[in-house]
Amino acid sequence: MRSKGLAHLPLALLFASTLAAQPAEERIDALIARMTLEEKLGQLSQYVPDQPEFGPAVTGGRVGSILNGSGAASANALQRRAIEGNRHKLPLLIGHDVIHGYRTIFPIPLAIASSWDPAMAELSATIGAREARAAGIRWTFAPMVDIARDPRWGRIAEGAGEDPHLGAAMAAASVRGFQSNGLLACAKHFAAYGAAEGGRDYATTDMSERTLREVYLPPFRAAVDAGVASIMTAFNALNGVPATGNDFLLDTILRKEWRFDGFVVSDWSSTAEMVAHGVAANKRDAASRAIRAGVDMAMVDHSFSELAGVVRSGQLDEGAVDNAVRRILRAKFAAGLFADPFTDERAEARAMLTRAHRDAALRAAERSIVLLKNDRSLLPLARKAQTIAVIGPLADSRDDMLGPWAAQGKAEETVSVLDGLQAAAGKETRILHARTAESAGTADLIIAVLGESRDMSGEAASRTSLDLPAGQQQLLEALVATARPVVLVVLSGRPLSISWAAEHVPAIVQGWFLGTEGGTALARVLFGDVNPGGKLPVTVPRNVGQVPIYHSMLPSGRPASADKFTSKYIDVPVTPLYPFGHGLSYTTFEYTDLSVSARAIKRDEVVRVAATVKNSGNRAGDEVVQLYINDPVARVSRPVRELRGFRRIALAPGESKRVEFTIGPEHLRFWDGAWVVEPGEFRVWIGPGSVGGLEGKFQVE
Repeated sequence: MRSKGLAHLPLALLFASTLAAQPAEERIDALIARMTLEEKLGQLSQYVPDQPEFGPAVTGGRVGSILNGSGAASANALQRRAIEGNRHKLPLLIGHDVIHGYRTIFPIPLAIASSWDPAMAELSATIGAREARAAGIRWTFAPMVDIARDPRWGRIAEGAGEDPHLGAAMAAASVRGFQSNGLLACAKHFAAYGAAEGGRDYATTDMSERTLREVYLPPFRAAVDAGVASIMTAFNALNGVPATGNDFLLDTILRKEWRFDGFVVSDWSSTAEMVAHGVAANKRDAASRAIRAGVDMAMVDHSFSELAGVVRSGQLDEGAVDNAVRRILRAKFAAGLFADPFTDERAEARAMLTRAHRDAALRAAERSIVLLKNDRSLLPLARKAQTIAVIGPLADSRDDMLGPWAAQGKAEETVSVLDGLQAAAGKETRILHARTAESAGTADLIIAVLGESRDMSGEAASRTSLDLPAGQQQLLEALVATARPVVLVVLSGRPLSISWAAEHVPAIVQGWFLGTEGGTALARVLFGDVNPGGKLPVTVPRNVGQVPIYHSMLPSGRPASADKFTSKYIDVPVTPLYPFGHGLSYTTFEYTDLSVSARAIKRDEVVRVAATVKNSGNRAGDEVVQLYINDPVARVSRPVRELRGFRRIALAPGESKRVEFTIGPEHLRFWDGAWVVEPGEFRVWIGPGSVGGLEGKFQVE
C-alpha cells in the first residue's frame, strides 16, 4: 500500500511504469547509458543525512545511498527528495545497523552463538528485517562474521566467537533471515578485522594465508554461498595492505575465486583513511585504489566524487565505474526500490514490538544463557518462603540489557533482571533490591548481577583488562563474606576473567546482553522454568595474560607437563577458566557407543560418526552435541582439535538419541597453497565440549 501524501510523484510512477516491462539488466544498461559520469559516481556515494555535503549532493542527483535513516515518514521524505533531485528518478538505498534487532532487541550475536542454534540467528534476523522494512529500511550492515580470538576487542560482541565452523553456520542463517524478509544483508568486515593486534580496534592485522583461509574467511564464504547481497570492507590493514584497497581480498578471492556478484561497500570513511594508513597520498589517490581493488560504494567520506578527474585524465577506465554502478542498481532492483521506493507509514507502528516478536526474543534469550557453574545444585531456585537480595549495578538496568548496537530499542520497553525476578518469584518469595553487602546480610540468598555496561562493548570499546569493572570485584567479595549462598549473573559483551568467582561463588550464569526480554529469560532460567542449554562460543581465560587462548590452537613441540621446560605459565594453569563449548544443565547427559562407519575412506569419500546421548537426570533438557577432529600427522602442524559439527537436541528424562555426523573432504582439508586432503589417520571426538568426549579414528587413503 502506498503511503499517504505520495500522489504528487507522477514522474517517479511514470518512470516505473514505462520501464516495468523491460528485464532488469536491460533497464540498468539503459540507465547507465544515459547517466553522466558525475551521476554515476553519485550512485557510488553513501551519505549520512546530517552531513553538510548531503544537501547539495542529493539536490544534484549525486547520492546513491544513505545510512542511519529510520522511520517510514523520514524514509519517504528522503526518497521523495532524492527522486525529485535527479533526472533519472533513481531511488535511495537506505541502510541501517540492524545488528540484533530493530525495535525488538534480541540477544547480541555472541549470545545468539551461545545457543549453538542457527535457527535463533535466523529468527533474530527475520524479526529485525520485518521491523526495519516497515520503517523504510532496505539494507542492513549485518551480519558481522569476523572470527574473534582476543576478547579485549570490543566487537567480539557482534560476532559468533572464535570458531569458523560455528561462525559459518551463524553467518548463513543470518543472511537467510534478513534477505528472505526483504532486507539486503551485508557480511562484514572483509577481512580479518577480528584479529587486530592487541585486540585494539582499527589496529593492523598480520597473518599467514593459511590462517586467513582456514579461520577468518570461512564465515564470509558461507555468507556468499547463502546469497548475501553485499560485503563491507574492514578498517584494518592485512599484511600491510588496507582491506579497502586490497585487491587480493576483493578481487582475487571475493570476485574471481568465490564468484561474488553482489556489491562491496567500504566501512565508515575507510576509503579516505588509506591516506592515514600511508598507502595513498590523498583522497583522490585513495578512491582510485579502492575502486580498482573492487569497492563499489564509499561510505560517508564522499571520496568517490574525486574519481571524475581520474577518469577524464585517462588514469581510470570509465568501465570500472560502470561496473560498480551496475552492481548498485542491481541491488536496488533486488530490494524492490524500482517497483516502489516508498513505505506505508500507517503500517509501521503495527509492525513494531509485537507480542509475537517479544516472544521470539524471549525464546532466543532463553536458549542463549550459559550455566558455567552450579555447585551443590544451588540452581534452580525454589519458589518458597525466602528473601532473595538482588544486588549489583546492572541488576535494575534496562538500558544495559540492550547491549551495543541496539538500533531503535528502548530501555523503557526492556525487562531488567530485577523486573524479571520480581515477576517470576511467586507470592512466597520476597525479592529485595539491595545496594550494599551489609543490607544483603538478612537475605536467604544473594543474586549478584555484575559485568559490563553496554558501552563497554562494541566498536571502539577495546579493553586492556577482562576483570569485572571497578568496584565490582570488591562488592562480590563482600557478598560472599556474608556467608549467604551467592549466584553470580554476568552481563557482558565479552568473556570476563572471573577466576576469583569461579573459585568462591557456587553458581555462575553467563547472561551476556540478552535484549528486550533479557530479564524475563534470566528469571525463567534461575527459577528452573527453563533448563539452560547454551554453550560457550568462545574460550574464557583465567586472566588477560592468557590471551590469545582458543580451543583449536596448534600443538607445541613441548606440550605442557610437570617438566619446567614446556609450554606453560608459571603463575596460572595453562588451561582456560572455562573451555570453548562448555555449558552445564540442570540435568545430566551420558555419551556412549561411538561408531565410525568405515575404518578407511578415500580422499573424496565421506565417513559417518555417531554416538548415543542419554538424558540421565530427572529433568528435560537440551544438549549441544559437538564433533571435533584432529589430523595428528601432516606436512604442516594441525590444530589440536577442530570443530566440524554440532547439533542441539532436546531430551526428556531417560530419553536417548543417536546423533550422527558426516565428515567429508571439506572437513579434512587444509590450505597449503591450495586445499589439500592428505592421507593418514584422523582422530575424532563426540562430546559435550572441546575437552574430553568419546574418541574414535579412521584412515584416509
